[in-house]
Amino acid sequence: MAKKTKTTLLKNLDGRVRVVIENVIPEINKGRFAVKAVPGETIHVEADVFCDGHDHVAARLQYRHESESTWSEVGMSLIVNDRYEGRFTVDKQGHYVYTIEGWVDHIETWQHDTELKIKDGQRVPLELIIGAQYLEGMLDRASAEDRPKIEAAAQIMRDPNNHEQACYLAMSQQMTEWLHRYPERTFPTRYIELPLFVDRAKAGFSAWYSMFPRSASPTPGEHGTFRDQINLLPRVADLGFDVLYVPPIHPIGHQFRKGKNNVVTSQPGEPGVPYAIGSELGGHDAINPDLGTLDDFKALVAAAKEYGMEVAMDLAIQCSPDHPWVKEHPEWFKIRPDGSIQYAENPPKKYQDIYPINFESENWEELWLEMRRILMLWAEWGIRLIRVDNPHTKAFSFWEWVIAEVRREYPDMIFLSEAFTRPKVMMQLAKVGFSQSYTYYTWRTSKWELETYLTELTQTDMKYYFRPNFWPNTHDINPYQLQSGNEALFLVRYFMAATLSSNYGIFGPTYEFMVHEAYPGKEEYLNSEKYEIKHWDWHHETKLTYMIRIVNRLRRENSALQQTNNLRFCTIENPNMIAYIKTHSNGNRILCVVNLDGFNTQIGWVNVPLDTINKVEGEPYRVHDLITGASYTWTGSSNYVELNPTTLPVHLFRIEDIH
Repeated sequence: MAKKTKTTLLKNLDGRVRVVIENVIPEINKGRFAVKAVPGETIHVEADVFCDGHDHVAARLQYRHESESTWSEVGMSLIVNDRYEGRFTVDKQGHYVYTIEGWVDHIETWQHDTELKIKDGQRVPLELIIGAQYLEGMLDRASAEDRPKIEAAAQIMRDPNNHEQACYLAMSQQMTEWLHRYPERTFPTRYIELPLFVDRAKAGFSAWYSMFPRSASPTPGEHGTFRDQINLLPRVADLGFDVLYVPPIHPIGHQFRKGKNNVVTSQPGEPGVPYAIGSELGGHDAINPDLGTLDDFKALVAAAKEYGMEVAMDLAIQCSPDHPWVKEHPEWFKIRPDGSIQYAENPPKKYQDIYPINFESENWEELWLEMRRILMLWAEWGIRLIRVDNPHTKAFSFWEWVIAEVRREYPDMIFLSEAFTRPKVMMQLAKVGFSQSYTYYTWRTSKWELETYLTELTQTDMKYYFRPNFWPNTHDINPYQLQSGNEALFLVRYFMAATLSSNYGIFGPTYEFMVHEAYPGKEEYLNSEKYEIKHWDWHHETKLTYMIRIVNRLRRENSALQQTNNLRFCTIENPNMIAYIKTHSNGNRILCVVNLDGFNTQIGWVNVPLDTINKVEGEPYRVHDLITGASYTWTGSSNYVELNPTTLPVHLFRIEDIH
């Protein structure tokens, strides 16, 4: 009986497997969620790989794309203290898996121990025979070119009359190359397969311009249309944006329609809030006829592509009281004790014109399928970018499912999460599949806040799954810092959004024309465009317009600005100044210096980390301001900077070698 029990305990165990693999990075929730990347990105993997005793270990990093049946692999090298690293580059969009295989490297252990004995003056005839056996074991794995060389080496090591030559061969670089090229993988340990999702390039680098199509008319007092937006595309493209984001374009409800400045009762002719979706004309699958027809919208999508842009739609999973779902599926909403439907609230805010969806509905499956149908329909319209309004108020499981469902048919679909909520909720949304995420950048204004927050985004595990998209404002948020209308602060907040993050956006005309009048006591715009139609002078240009145009061009021209996680802050002993450097493997090096004080000239000594720019102390180099054209020769790490906010509060330096 005891013997049977022992056999049962050991039947799934091979005691000869001795290598341990742990503390793997990147790894999100023990492989539950995928690491994110874009084509051309190099994935750096680290792990602790070790075994008992003094034997050497070997580790290989293995990976494959979902379309491939065989694994590719690269060797992993020892960093320190049993920590190994390896890298591979992804070149295709879609799903990858990667893992690590480790084993006791008996051949390398033999070579190491034999070399120590030889250097000690010992004769090693048996060790050489063992080495010959290892070489002979390689023959089946060796290439046709290497096989005769290995066979000849084995014969030498078996020849007792060639002891000196055999010893030299045992310690040779050639032997080391063979043992790494044709390893003997006995009793390997294989780690779990970890997921990796590669989005298309725009997920990692984009510039968003948001505008209400109803405010696109060139004629004051007229309701704008998609055709009016088409006429504005040359201007948006000239500014350098590659995404045109439009708030909801569906019919707007009539019941409890909000008026100017969010008053509860609207006046005749007021257009309502686009987020109060649905009327007798339809819901999320219908077009507001005041904007045009579906054909007009498709024409906007097609025209945007001609200018190198894409149109992003806004998914707001909520309804006006007039939405068809309210009558067809009342069970999708929360019913109050008096039989009425619960309208949206975010106390103390009330949104009487909106009904939120109840994701605990007994009929949740049909709800999920309907939302999938809507997204698939939008994809048929040509949409490949979706900004999701308040995703944190919907179930995580829903997002994980519906994003995967859409990507199964449209793998190039990008989802942007507009969630300003608790950190862990924002992180979970990114983990379950959102390609990009809004951030706290809007409220990070001091040097300490910016450096701390950006370090968290780019230097912790968040960098593997959370892609930030920086917005200095939105159509909902008029930040307190900008309510003074100070031009330098508008310039600074824009500049940092566009250079700290590779993805950023602005609520277009409001930010571009530095609209700043606030609703008293709130971070909201007075006379907000959410509640009324605006007329903009699209021919008007400001210093900020110039800055936007040139910075977007510089982002396209400098690959260092097309990544986020390559950020490194530089020491500058002035709390009102911040400096940071970004570098690319192709040699592109960008240094940004910013005066955070919108009212006073600030000076400081910026300390450039010379190791990041391949310089040594005392070596001169050129810093070329790509905005102004000015050029300076710097020497060493510490150099003087001065920024006057009334002229230009920022430097965007390209670091250049002096030949």
